[in-house]
Amino acid sequence: MDKILYLSLGGIVGTLARYGLAGVVYRFFGTSFPFGTFAVNILGCLLVGFFASLSDKKFLLDPNTRLLLMVGFCGAFTTFSTLILETDHLLKDGEMIKAFLNILLSVVVGFIVFRVGIFLGKII
Repeated sequence: MDKILYLSLGGIVGTLARYGLAGVVYRFFGTSFPFGTFAVNILGCLLVGFFASLSDKKFLLDPNTRLLLMVGFCGAFTTFSTLILETDHLLKDGEMIKAFLNILLSVVVGFIVFRVGIFLGKII
């Protein structure tokens, strides 16, 4: 039962954080490109890398905290399905270059900041 509580709490907070951050980013940068989803997914990659490092290398996260942060929070915070949906919208609007950039940047930058998160977790 504790696991369900940790997952649920992390999921609720992650969902609210995603909605809030994406909204702020869209207000600043507009909606001509899916900047909000991009920002959320990139930050999520950084956080997952950081938490993974703390868990795997430093053993600083117990299993319940790992569930709370990595599965619950990050799972609800990041949104690959929205990335795909927004890319499809770009394609339907004839924005081939933006669609390609959205996928390419999300994957490449996401992996880079994931590795940065691992590095940050190691130096703590």
